[in-house]
Amino acid sequence: MSLFLSLICVLISLVVFAVRRRLGYWQQRGIPHDAPHPIFGNLKDWPKKRHFSVIFKDYYNKYKSSNNPFAGFYFFLTPTAIVTDLELVKRVLIKDFNHFENRGVFHNEKDDPLSGTLFSIEGQKWRHLRRKLSPTFTSGKMKYMFPIVAKIGEELEKVFNQKTASSQVVEVVDLVARFTSDVIGSCAFGLNCNSLHDPKAEFVAMGKRAIVERRYGGWLDLFFFGFPKLSRRLHLKINVQDVEDFYSRIVRETIDYRLKTKEKRNDFMDSLIELYQKEQEGNSEDGLSFNEVLAQAFIFFLAGFETSSTTMGFALYELALNQDVQDKLRKEVTEGLAKTNNEFTYEGVREMKYLNQVIMETLRKYPVLAHLTRDTETDFSPEDPKYFIAKGTSVLIPSLGIHYDPDIYPEPNEFKPERFTEEAIAARPSCTWLPFGEGPRNCIGLRFGLMQSQVGIAYLIRSFRFSVAPETQIPMKFVTPNILLSAENGIHLKVEKISN
Repeated sequence: MSLFLSLICVLISLVVFAVRRRLGYWQQRGIPHDAPHPIFGNLKDWPKKRHFSVIFKDYYNKYKSSNNPFAGFYFFLTPTAIVTDLELVKRVLIKDFNHFENRGVFHNEKDDPLSGTLFSIEGQKWRHLRRKLSPTFTSGKMKYMFPIVAKIGEELEKVFNQKTASSQVVEVVDLVARFTSDVIGSCAFGLNCNSLHDPKAEFVAMGKRAIVERRYGGWLDLFFFGFPKLSRRLHLKINVQDVEDFYSRIVRETIDYRLKTKEKRNDFMDSLIELYQKEQEGNSEDGLSFNEVLAQAFIFFLAGFETSSTTMGFALYELALNQDVQDKLRKEVTEGLAKTNNEFTYEGVREMKYLNQVIMETLRKYPVLAHLTRDTETDFSPEDPKYFIAKGTSVLIPSLGIHYDPDIYPEPNEFKPERFTEEAIAARPSCTWLPFGEGPRNCIGLRFGLMQSQVGIAYLIRSFRFSVAPETQIPMKFVTPNILLSAENGIHLKVEKISN
């Protein structure tokens, strides 16, 4: 017994020694940082008190005036460099991208095929996949998909008409989420989901499960975040089996149907099927396997469903708070539609400059993924030793902090779409607007995300006036446990029909 207790004491001592050494990394380097908690590092306020990105924003504000271009941070026990210097942001994302190519997030294509997405995979696999998928998101492809989005926008307007007939106060996030679900369901899977008219539609229900449910009930989320490579070696899976089975089935059925009928819709799935056919013909260099098609369709749904609907909800919230902005936007939309016989066209929406500025300012205040992560692949040793970042160090860019920096955006809490005129954008440093990232690893679907948000907002703002209601939460509060920014308890607004 005494030997066993001695071994336990030795083991505990070794663990304590290893933790103390790991948590002493930034102090040994002489890098400014907050004292870490022995288990949670500098994240002890998450998830109960502050959102991830708010913690990073506050850290950015605290250390941005220090002499160092980054501050030390402990993501639990992982030493992380939080970038506080715009020049280093540019170097990480663009100039020295070869040092910071990977995001360092969990993926396991072999055991968990839904995780093998363009967002997550690394190295040569990522470069090959990015090259294959890039032609799918050109302006020309967006133009082909625009009629699908516009048709569903028309249905969104009808559903708002029905809602306002029975109640003036509407929870808008749920409705716009069903709009984006129908758009992605059609463009990515070729399905008529009809979730706008049926909130219990299977596609929406399964989409929500894909976002909120985890295979191990969330107990291993921190392990996935902190040790993604070890998680992969242990053959762990993050997605629920029902979700994997559902998406596998509908992707397989869609591929089989289109190949059999030779139907062409000029949508995202058409592009994936073309790549799948190349793989089937033996051209693996330019083609995609079924699991690769499945993973890209899945991430296209998750990214388009969650981020665009959240952006639309926040945009309507800000328009309700800023009636002058809403009136100016409505004037632009109605005048623009008058030029096209009240029909929504791809070129017509692109000409609505103020609409685009409203969306961009919304994404400044509420970047849905409000921080960017990168792994340091090789020692980053530029000419100034202050910039040295060792191989294996996680690097975090606090987008929310940059977006609210008054030196970049004066009066950052105010909603001012004029910040995004061509002249204003040109006058600011690069890498100061990061809702889609920047550089070679930026969001490949940004054009599509902006397009569906613009169409949805334009349809709503021409026919309805949005204003605050007693139920409207002011100021906005975020759901703190979530990684993405989302409104606590939804967004409730007063909605009134406008006679066109």
